[in-house]
Order: sequence, then structure tokens, then C-alpha cells
Amino acid sequence: MIDTTRTDIPQGEERLRLDVEDGVGVLTLCRPAKLNAWSWESTRQLGLFADRIRFDPAIRVVLLRAEGRSFCAGIDVTAPGGAITGRSGAERTRAYYEGIRWAHERFAAFASLPQPVVAAVQGHCLGFGFELALMADVRVACADAAFALPEARLGLAVDAGGDLRIAREAGAGWAKFLALTGRRLDARTAERLHLVQLVVEKGELDTASRALAAEIAANGPLAVQAVKRDIDAFADAGLAAALDRTALSAALTLTSEDATEGYAAKGARRAPRFEGK
Repeated sequence: MIDTTRTDIPQGEERLRLDVEDGVGVLTLCRPAKLNAWSWESTRQLGLFADRIRFDPAIRVVLLRAEGRSFCAGIDVTAPGGAITGRSGAERTRAYYEGIRWAHERFAAFASLPQPVVAAVQGHCLGFGFELALMADVRVACADAAFALPEARLGLAVDAGGDLRIAREAGAGWAKFLALTGRRLDARTAERLHLVQLVVEKGELDTASRALAAEIAANGPLAVQAVKRDIDAFADAGLAAALDRTALSAALTLTSEDATEGYAAKGARRAPRFEGK
């Protein structure tokens, strides 16, 4: 894993960038050459920015966006520190469990910011990318956006609560359908399922998402933050306990032989042969 005690972001190692513009904190995924693929380091930096944003009176709303042709194509399997080791299967599972719980704490700091978060999504929004977008309060998608939770195709459980958030927004049946099959959704279907609130044509995403963020920022900040807290208190009832179960499920599947087979099959572009072990 990474050094979780660091609080700096070395130059050239940025995974996200924060700019403040007229009451809007623009948080940008800034690794377009990697399709903004996610890593442990990305999670660390997200937590740092959440702490900075939380108490900044100049930020009334957050716009979560991404550079390049994709929002986030999922986990970066080539990132340093990606794999967690252990002297035994049990120790490795325990290490994954604690690592995922640590990540969940960073995600919670972001998802529970007092300021509303508007996500602007284009291109691939897959795996963790989809889960990150679902942590936002409102989602604007370009018509070319594609959403999916493909983890089960690799022999993995969904590890950041994306399936739980889909159940909250679209119902348990759709959450199971998407997470169990790994099928992709286009932007219009995601809108119909209430996973996206606004779909715009290509070339209009930046203007539309910034206009929405500005509209929210123009409202009373105490009222806006109260509305977010009240709705989340209702919608997220039971989420904390479910996320702990998610962390355990993810740890067990990440250390399974099925996961090893799933990644090997993907690399070889063949169908995986899962044995449930």
C-alpha cells in the first residue's frame, strides 16, 4: 500500500487538482493519459482535498470533473502499491479489510462534505469511476458516457459501495442486475434509472455542469448544507453497516483464487474459469 501518514502531494504525482472559482471548488481528476484510473494514492489525495474543502468558506459547492475523454475507467492495476501482501491468506485478507476500511473513511469524508457535490461525467465511468460519481449529490452526464460495475466479471465484490448507492437511487433490483452482470448503461438509461439527473450533448458538459454548480452556489449556504444533511440522513440510513460488510466481502474476494483467475483471463482476453475458491 501507500504511506497513509503523508499529507503532501509531490509535484508530478497529482491525481486530483483543486481550483476555487466564484464559490465553486473545481476538483479535477487529472491523469487523462491513464483515463484517470484510480489507485490507493488517488484515495489518499481525495481525503486530503475533502479536508481542505470542508472548512473553506470560499467553497459553496464542489464540481467534480475529469480531464480527457473519460471520467474514470476504474482501478489502475499498474499503480505502485496496488497489491497487498501477507504471510498467510488470513493475514492478507485482514490487511485488505483494513485497507478498504481506510479507503471507505476517505470516501465518507468526501461524500459527507457539507457542500453539495456536482459530478460531470464523460466517456468511461467504470468500476470505481462509477462508484466515485455515485458519491456526488447530483450527476450531469455527457451523452457519450458509459457506466458499469464490472467487478463480478473479475471474480470480485464491489468494494466502495457503488452497488449500495444504486440500490438507494434506483432500487435493489437494478443494483443486483448491474452488479451481478457487469453490464454497461448508456447515459440516457442511467438518467431513466435516476442515477444521472441531467444528460447533455457532447461539447456542452463543461458549460452545463458549471452552470448547475453556480446555481447552487448562489443559494443560501446554510440552507443548502442543511438540505443536503437532511436528505442524506434519510437516504443513507443503514449505509455505514452495509459498507463494513462490503469491506469484508471485498477483502475475501480480492484474496481469492477466483480474483487471480479473473485478472489473468482479462489480460489474456479469454473467458475466466471460476471455481469458487
